[in-house]
Amino acid sequence: MKYNFDNDINRHGTNSLKFDFAAERGKPNDVLPMWVADMDFPAPPEVLADIQKAVAHGIFGYTEPKDDYYSAVSDWFGSRFGYQATRREIVKAPGVVFALAQTVRAFTAPGEPVMIQTPVYYPLYHVIQDNGRTLVTNPLRYSEGKYSIDFEDFERKIIVCGVKLFILCSPHNPVGRVWTRDELDELNRVCVKHGVTVVSDEIHCDFVWDGHTHTCFGLLNENAVVATAPSKTFNLAGLQASNIFIKNAELRGKLKAEIKRSGYDGLNTLGLAACQSAYSKGRPWLNELKAYLTANIRLVREFLAERLPKVRLVEPEGTYLLWLDFSEYGFTQDELDRRVTEGAKLWLNSGTIFGAEGEGFQRINIACPRAVLADALDRLEKAFGGIGA
Repeated sequence: MKYNFDNDINRHGTNSLKFDFAAERGKPNDVLPMWVADMDFPAPPEVLADIQKAVAHGIFGYTEPKDDYYSAVSDWFGSRFGYQATRREIVKAPGVVFALAQTVRAFTAPGEPVMIQTPVYYPLYHVIQDNGRTLVTNPLRYSEGKYSIDFEDFERKIIVCGVKLFILCSPHNPVGRVWTRDELDELNRVCVKHGVTVVSDEIHCDFVWDGHTHTCFGLLNENAVVATAPSKTFNLAGLQASNIFIKNAELRGKLKAEIKRSGYDGLNTLGLAACQSAYSKGRPWLNELKAYLTANIRLVREFLAERLPKVRLVEPEGTYLLWLDFSEYGFTQDELDRRVTEGAKLWLNSGTIFGAEGEGFQRINIACPRAVLADALDRLEKAFGGIGA
């Protein structure tokens, strides 16, 4: 391999949210952090070189992207997913969560309902409730280790609650589903029938595993809003750059006006450079990274099967965030969280932060050197291996 993903880089003392804020988040300082969704790998060296070039220039004034930026973004999504966005259809934003909050404000009024599918990425709750909208949930069905959509409940809630905005998580975080074309077609059919605008958070779209295919929702519905960013793909979250695709001119105008009202409608100067570089030059790095992460997933799958069979891996179809089912142990969520933190000395995401449906689960980030992952699994075995054996 050209790129080295085995190097364990010390991230302590860098103001890293993942590594440097255990005490502030109520965790012991000696936990191994495998929670928040950033990777423990440097960005691609080609991207770092372009960032360093921008830094060497030394001036960080107000910045706007030119045609090369928009071409890089459009070509990436066109070549990988068949979705071509023109320059006019790309709305810049400092981050996907920021953009989701602005869509809620732009497309609904205070008190109006917004639907999500739970358990789900917890900031989706915040962008709805903190903006004074009414949360409507369509809980996913969980059966025999796999999640599916309850379409009957989905349509019933839309009708009964008067839902006009639905935020889709695709691929789904934390359960790892990559929705099939048939599933997305049915969601689209129901939403079109009832006049529901779909905002599709597709930030994890570049991490789809063998046997599965990501379908951009914008291919199904030209009135959809598709939220994307290079942050997860290339580990660039701190540089604050995202691209929102909207073909519908009316919706695009409403979102751009809402972003303008926020007072924050420009990209970070280095984020702009990094985004363009990543989408132009990052494909070989990503290909090797995905192979490395596939091997990490295989390590988790085999370890659990052989040494912790009571912990069920919800087989990931996408993302580098694995959803682990500990329900066979019979712990309350507080007991489970405590054993993970104090017994295993691991900092994972407690399942219930994603919703009540996360009871009995933990989310683990496996985008780290393999030796670190192996250490984490050994810690889990020491904390859980002898229980009920």
